[in-house]
Amino acid sequence: MNCIVCTLFEGHYHYGVAALANSLHKNGFKGSIYAGYRGTLPAWAQVSSPESIEEWPNSTTLTITADLKIHFLPLSIQHHLTNYKPEFVIRLLNSLNSDISGVFYFDPDIVIKCKWSFFEKWLSFGVPVIHEITNNDMPASHPVRNIWQQLILKNGLEVKNNIQSYINAGFWGLKKEDIEFAYLYKMFVEISVSDFNIDINDFTFDLDRTNPFFAKDQDALNIAAMCSKVPVIEYGPEAMDFIHGGKVMSHAIGSPKPWKKNYFQSFLQGNPPSLPDREYWNHTNDVIKIYSDIYLRMKQTELKIMSFLGRFYRKY
Repeated sequence: MNCIVCTLFEGHYHYGVAALANSLHKNGFKGSIYAGYRGTLPAWAQVSSPESIEEWPNSTTLTITADLKIHFLPLSIQHHLTNYKPEFVIRLLNSLNSDISGVFYFDPDIVIKCKWSFFEKWLSFGVPVIHEITNNDMPASHPVRNIWQQLILKNGLEVKNNIQSYINAGFWGLKKEDIEFAYLYKMFVEISVSDFNIDINDFTFDLDRTNPFFAKDQDALNIAAMCSKVPVIEYGPEAMDFIHGGKVMSHAIGSPKPWKKNYFQSFLQGNPPSLPDREYWNHTNDVIKIYSDIYLRMKQTELKIMSFLGRFYRKY
């Protein structure tokens, strides 16, 4: 398959973009990464060359290896980037070469851990998604699913997929012929604004769970998955290292991010390094080098010490 990868970032999240790219290269991905961004490019991307890509006239391209490029696409949107995901994917598929067969979206705080060929096989079955750890158990009879079902019916659609778990919006993909799924996702983001006054400039969750869009774009993704004609192919929360046993990817949810975290201070608060913390630092200096060797060794040593001490002292 000729697939592309895309992500969205601003500010210090460029550290995560570099680690994501390194992990993709390490696991056999060949092709293009499209990174939509706001603000200025990081130092490691300043050597990128101007390259006009339709709809993004000021885009630049960083050639990492003969088989891997990152295309940086400047964005002028106002709303929070997390609520722009489906529209970004749609714009990419509609503006790039017709020989692209599929696209994967990854949040910029994810690194992958398995061979890229697994992702392509996963995509061949339908839309790949991963379960959340929070609210993971969400059967068809769940009150929120009933609220979503009413919303689906109100908009002239019907439930197609009997999904039992809540889905994390940090990763998903689709084949080009299944772009309908992205349009459905985008439609429900827009409905959250027009019908429920959701502020998509903001990332925080609503305090009222009876709101169909408590988690904004993530709820929109879950609703789209329920009524999509395209099969939704689910993996459990271990696929993002939310629980132990995962071999697919690591998602550093929450704050601070691995590149901003003081691990000694975090340990004193009863929080030793997590799986995503360790995976991030395993992918920082590969084809893209973002730290000095000395600094990287220092952070990896800090991680090992805090992880060992965490066996004896933690919050739970």
